[in-house]
Amino acid sequence: MEYTPSELMIINASRALEGSHVVFVGVGLPNIACNLARRSHSPEIELVYESGVFGANPARLPLSIGDPTLVSGAKSVTSMTDLFMYYLQGGLVDVALLGGAQIDRFGNLNTTVIRDYYHPKVRLPGSGGACEIAINAKKIFMIMRLKGRAFVDKLDFLTSPGHLDGGDARQRAGLPGDGPALVITDRALFDFDNPDREMTLIEIAPGETVDSIQADIPWPLRVSPNLKEMTPPHISELEIIRQQLDPEGMYR
Repeated sequence: MEYTPSELMIINASRALEGSHVVFVGVGLPNIACNLARRSHSPEIELVYESGVFGANPARLPLSIGDPTLVSGAKSVTSMTDLFMYYLQGGLVDVALLGGAQIDRFGNLNTTVIRDYYHPKVRLPGSGGACEIAINAKKIFMIMRLKGRAFVDKLDFLTSPGHLDGGDARQRAGLPGDGPALVITDRALFDFDNPDREMTLIEIAPGETVDSIQADIPWPLRVSPNLKEMTPPHISELEIIRQQLDPEGMYR
């Protein structure tokens, strides 16, 4: 079957969640990826939403983190304070999925402002819970589309810490989580599995090349010696997305 770049991104995010148990998730692309994982290879995944819902089993695609559908079949509904204090800061979240308007080579994210803070070109939604999630979750997966304006040499504003300036900077800063482990895009996958904790190209979508990816990355790109092509979506994965999770095509 034919598939869209967004479907490829969602499916790769879903596959990366295999083996995870507690996943902190937002709405949109991360939500579809997590629910695809639950409907395919990892039915035991527990979904956590920052509005205070643990073990969510939404009856339909939620419109926001405050959508009442999130309490459908949930194991627990608490205050946001309790969720952040006892689950997130308590070290109980295995993986969190985050996105951003800008990302740099060390996985730091900007969701606050484009250009000068006091005279912005664009004012963005801000952190929400993303900063605390990036600090405390055991590991972070980023899911975002690969384009030149999003992958930048220097963030306009540091909202959520990744590996800071690389190496052991997170540990020296006292941040408990391990930080970014994977960047999942519609054109390529990146990890941070090197001593400098710098983004490394590990997989590319069909039709892409190292040069085509580098064209939208402003720093000299690290490339894995084991670089490979992304595994295409399986028909069953596409059917779940199209028939159950996003039938109206809002995200795919």
